Amino acid sequence: MASSEELKLLIEECKAQKAGAQRQMYARFSGQLFATALRHTNSREDAEDVLQDSFVKIFKHIKSYRQDFSFEGWMRRIVVNTAITHYRKHLKHQHHQDIAEIPATPRDLENQSDPEFTADELELAIAQLPLGYRTVFCMYVIEGYKHHEIAEQLSIDVNTSKSQLSRARKYLQRVLATLSARAQSTTSNASGNAGFAS
Repeated sequence: MASSEELKLLIEECKAQKAGAQRQMYARFSGQLFATALRHTNSREDAEDVLQDSFVKIFKHIKSYRQDFSFEGWMRRIVVNTAITHYRKHLKHQHHQDIAEIPATPRDLENQSDPEFTADELELAIAQLPLGYRTVFCMYVIEGYKHHEIAEQLSIDVNTSKSQLSRARKYLQRVLATLSARAQSTTSNASGNAGFAS
């Protein structure tokens, strides 16, 4: 991993629009930024589009970056904003699927805090959220946006943001419960089969 001084030099070279530095920047950060894009989109193809658009914006606006802020955080914010623009553009061309029948309560995940799930399993569960829920959930829980910021970015009411988050948590609770049940079933089947092996 390059030092902070090497990163500062790389940023300065990108500000000078040096193609080699831009390639290095892309190689260094595209993986983690792609993961961010993937959380906010419906497919790898959409995430790739968001990533490419984001890097165009990063290189275009890098002169406005100030060193007293996290560079990774600055780039991630661009990716999230680009994904939101992508989401809003596509929302006009398709029906927004909501899951209104899922009851929403403020403490949906309070009893679902077991550390039994791996990071990969949690990512998989989040990926199963309907896009509207996932966008609000990722912005609030992962990216640290406030509800009024989410409402402003998505052109929705603050209460809609809160209810989407609550419903996302309830949906996640059900997905994780299913994962847990499958894991327990696999474990019990394995131990049952072991009893016949002699």
